[in-house]
Order: sequence, then structure tokens, then C-alpha cells
Amino acid sequence: MPWRSNVKAFFKEPQNIILVILFAVLCFLTLVPLVSLLRDTFVAHPAELMIIKNAKAGDFTFFHWYKIFFDGKNSWNLFYSPFWNTIKVSLGSCVIAILLGGAMAWLVARSNIRFKPIISTIFVFPYIMPAWTLAMAWLNFFRNSYIGGKPGLFTAFTGIETANWFAYGEFPIIMVTGLHYAPFAYILIGGILQNMDANLEEAAMLLHASRFKILRKVTFPIVVPAVFSAFLLTFASSMSAFAVPAFLGTPVRYYVLTTQLYRTLNGVNQGYGYVMTLVMLAVGLCILAFNQWFVGKRKSFITVTGKSSQAALVNLYKARMPVSIIVLVLLLLIAVLPLVSFAVESFTMETGNYHLSNFTAVFWLGKGSTDIANAEPGILRNKYLYQGLWNSIKLSLCCSFVAGTCGVLCGYAVVKKRGSRLSEIVNGLAFFPYLMPAMAFSAIYLSMFSRQNGFIPPLYGTFLLLVIIGSVKYLPFASRAGVNAMLQLSNEIEEAALIQGVGWWKRMVRIIFPIQRTSFLAGYLLPFISCMRELSLFILLVTPANRVLTTMLFQYNEKGWNQYANAINLLIIIVVLFFNFVINKLTGASIDKGIGGA
Repeated sequence: MPWRSNVKAFFKEPQNIILVILFAVLCFLTLVPLVSLLRDTFVAHPAELMIIKNAKAGDFTFFHWYKIFFDGKNSWNLFYSPFWNTIKVSLGSCVIAILLGGAMAWLVARSNIRFKPIISTIFVFPYIMPAWTLAMAWLNFFRNSYIGGKPGLFTAFTGIETANWFAYGEFPIIMVTGLHYAPFAYILIGGILQNMDANLEEAAMLLHASRFKILRKVTFPIVVPAVFSAFLLTFASSMSAFAVPAFLGTPVRYYVLTTQLYRTLNGVNQGYGYVMTLVMLAVGLCILAFNQWFVGKRKSFITVTGKSSQAALVNLYKARMPVSIIVLVLLLLIAVLPLVSFAVESFTMETGNYHLSNFTAVFWLGKGSTDIANAEPGILRNKYLYQGLWNSIKLSLCCSFVAGTCGVLCGYAVVKKRGSRLSEIVNGLAFFPYLMPAMAFSAIYLSMFSRQNGFIPPLYGTFLLLVIIGSVKYLPFASRAGVNAMLQLSNEIEEAALIQGVGWWKRMVRIIFPIQRTSFLAGYLLPFISCMRELSLFILLVTPANRVLTTMLFQYNEKGWNQYANAINLLIIIVVLFFNFVINKLTGASIDKGIGGA
């Protein structure tokens, strides 16, 4: 029969087999969980039977939707207040990130400021580190004694007690999140400024336009698309951030959607959390749709041409050295001083007391004493910490291997069948997890894999579930690397091997992968680094048997064991920076390269 021969011919091509397998697997791991999540918003859960009258487990109900949206003051406290806090924090973070990142991009790309390679490298340093690093540093410096604790380094050295609004809540969350995501704006805006055609500004100068008018009429319209992209990236990332609001907002009960989601899913109101997850997904999809609309509607500015020349740098004259020194010092305060604070806090016996007599190595090397943190041993003697470190490395390796390999195969198949409907669908499914906030994605998997699914047993509490969710969440990094690598590779190379009768597997491992190994390797290494510093994705799914370093740090912080938390944070940063250094040496990649980095 003709259809049989067509099917047989279809599956003779390796790329078609890869696409079909990826389509089936990604549908099960991305779309099916969404259906499961939607179902759980209409179902009474066993832990909720005390608050849903006359309900049995599994009964259909609108209770969760009513409580979230239509229950007056309860809905305000439960959803609308955290949602409004999320919007304010996200918008404020965008302002900080764009102003700081844009100003730094202009100084590095368009002025004659000194120390450009150093400034460029240090500026992206906070983004390389885990998100909560600056949050913990903020607490180390600015915490006060009003919230049941000891004052921080700022009060110890100045004698000035910081106000609650400055130490905790909305203001520090905006500042810390904005500083963390400022490299988005720096990289995007800096890339445009670096490659902008010099003739545009020179023509304006010939017409005697002032420097301010050139910035307003020429430079700013050109960088608007980059500014808007930075805004969307920062807004979406800030909305899905969990660690920073948890560290800085929880002490004063300032909740955003992610921290409220964590509270509900860890309590007796799981259905509330699932509804909030759908809201977060809807916002993420709206941001994506708005971005697509903006890209399609905005004007196109051609700034790189065959006649383009290097733009003349703005001369800072006598302000060059003072501005250079001020910028360098400020960046060192942001990037390096937090590490010093972690080290100092981890060696203090009594929090807030910085006399030399109060310094001790007990939280690093101590055997454990009943009068200190329930006899918890120092982190270098703590077997659970080594277990967490091994779990972190093992999980990162597994996620890296699975995501990286699937990314290579996805890139190969998508490019080979470019233009086909199946290729476009698989490409979209592979990128879809990037749109989902990590906490929401975790909630979806908690909903789906906490019970039997056909022949698949409940996976909650297993290491395998962490590997699955990590691999799927980081697949977009690997698939983008795979697609970009294959787009650079001419079909003639593989066709020549095919004529010689070389099999598909041999073509992949002996020809394609070696030629594009740098790009493919990035698809393995990016998931590894991301997984090592991840907290939001795993916090709902870990158990004592499979906890990782980041979740251990969060648990220590919740218990108020600040010295242990600071020590673990310092350890995580050292591990992440070490692997980032190795990645840089192996691939030669640097996210600030091309703007001002060496």
C-alpha cells in the first residue's frame, strides 16, 4: 500500500525519527503536565478537605478559583496583594537594570573611559553568581535589630540603625534584583552601541547638533529595541525570581507570587498554588506575545553596513580618570565586597558582633556542640553537606548530559527538516520551558508526578524527577546552541560522507560533532552551570535524601543559622566560578566579549 511505503521512506531518514521521538517526549513532559495542572485546580485535594465543606478527595470544585479571585479581602491577601507586589518589584527592577546597564554600556562602548576590560568583566560578575548572593550580602550589611536579629556590618561600623523599609521588603528586593539583571541591559544595549554606524552621529555633528540632541534624536531611537528587549527579559526574570524575595521579603511578610506559591504548595492549600501557577504562565505567554508583536511592528534601523566605520569615542577630558576610578570602585563594592561579607559572617560566633574575640572557625571545622545550632557540625565536617555537594554535581552532570545530548539531536533534526511543520513544532516545544517561571514549572511537575501516571509510578521524592525537570528546563539552552551550530554547517560536508556510505552515527561523532564541538559543548556546559546555582526549580521537589547545596542553604537560612548559610553560599560561589572559569578556558566564550571585554 502507498501509505506504508511513504511511512517506511519517512522513517528511513534519521532526522525524522529524532523529530518524532522528541515530539512525543516533549509533549509528555511539557503539554501533558499543563493539562494535569489545569485539572488539579478543579479538584479537592486530601489536605484541603478540612476547608472544603462536604467534599471528598478528587471531587470537582470551583473552590480554589473562588478563593483566589472572588473572596474579597481574603483574595486580596492571598493573591492580589502578592500579584501587585510582583508587578511593582518587576517594574522597579527593570528601571534599575536598564538605567545602570545602559549607562555602563554607553561608558564602555562609546566613551574613552579607562579600565574597560576590567569594568566589563566585573559588571557581569553578579549575574554569573547565584541570584541570592546580593540578597544575602544586603542582609549582612543592612539588617537591623528590629526584626528579631542582630544589626549588620553597616550599623556595626557607623552606629546608624537602618530602617525596616531599607533593610527588608520592596526597596531592597528592587535594588538587588535590578543589580543582578543589569548585565542583560549592558550586553544588549552595549552590542548595539558597539556596532552602530559612526556616519549617523557624524552627520548630526556636521549639522551642528548638540551632544544631547544627538543622544535624543539619533542614539536613543537606535537602541530602543535593545532597551525594550532588556525590559522584557528583566521583567520576566524578576516575576519568576524566588530567592531574592524569599530572603529579603519574608522577614517582614512582604510576599510576591513566587513566595506565596511556595507557601501555599508547602501548606494545606495546594489548589491555590496551582491557580497561581496558571496566572504566572499566562503572564509569561503575554510577555512573549507582546514581544513578538513589537518585533513585527517596530521600524527597522540599519546600523551595520558595508561602509560602516568605527564610531569616535566621546572624550571625557579631565573627568576621564575620576569617572573611571568611581565606576571601578562602585563595581568592586557590588561584586567583591559581598564575598568578603560572607567570609566575615561565617566566622563570627555571635551574629552582629565583629570584635576579634568573637571570630571562630567552629562553623567551618567544629565537631558540633549542643549549644550551637542543635549540634550541627562545621560545614567541612558535615557529611550532609558533602552529600548535598555530591548531589549538586551529580544532578548538574546528569542534566547537562541529557539536555546537551537532546539539544544536539534537536538542532540536527530541526535544521535538516527546516520549513516542515513537525520541525517547527518540535523547535517550539523545545523552547517552551524557557517561558515558564522555574517555580511554576516545579509546581506543574509536583502536580503531575506526585501520583501514578499510567505505567509511570509516583516520582516525587526521587532523584530521577530532579533530573527530568532540570533536563527539560535547561533544554532551551542546549537546543539553541544545537540549532545555531547546525545552521553554520554546510550540507555538503555530510552529503560527501553519505556518498561514501558513512553511517549516521559515524557522521555525527566523527564529522559533525568535532567540527562544531565548541558550539555543541556550550549546550552541555550552560545547563551544568545553571543547575549548580538553581534553587527555585528544585525547592518544591527535594527531600532530605536528595537535597542539593542550594536547598540546604535556603533551609539553614530559614532556621536562622546565618553562619552556616553564609559559609555554604561562599562554597557555592567558589564552585560556580571555578566551573565558569573552566568553561571559559575550554570554549573561549565570554558574555561581555565584543562590548569592552578582553
